[in-house]
Amino acid sequence: QVTLVESGGGTVQAGGSLKLSCVVSGGALSNYVMGWIRQAPGKERRFVAAISKNGENTYYYDPEEGRFTISRDSAKNTVYLQMNNLQPEDTAVYHCAADSALMTTNPDFWGQGTQVSVFS
Repeated sequence: QVTLVESGGGTVQAGGSLKLSCVVSGGALSNYVMGWIRQAPGKERRFVAAISKNGENTYYYDPEEGRFTISRDSAKNTVYLQMNNLQPEDTAVYHCAADSALMTTNPDFWGQGTQVSVFS
């Protein structure tokens, strides 16, 4: 059973930055496409970013391209999401996710999430 535990959320002013971390246990990163999904109040889950099993390819939802960076540290079995120039519309619960095949908004595994709040 894969367990994902997120941390790093918080409250920041628009234009600020946060770095989310996701510690993975029960499976190696090389076995999964890892990613981040977010859910804002009253809205559907949305894909944010993903990184391939070999760590060589990254994917982003278009508005995040250039502001967010997904990365991983295989030695620490940890995935990160660096978020810069945050805007109020980025306010959401951010969930770390793992899937054996393809990152979607319904992955094989996902964590409890960490709250990100951005005020103007």
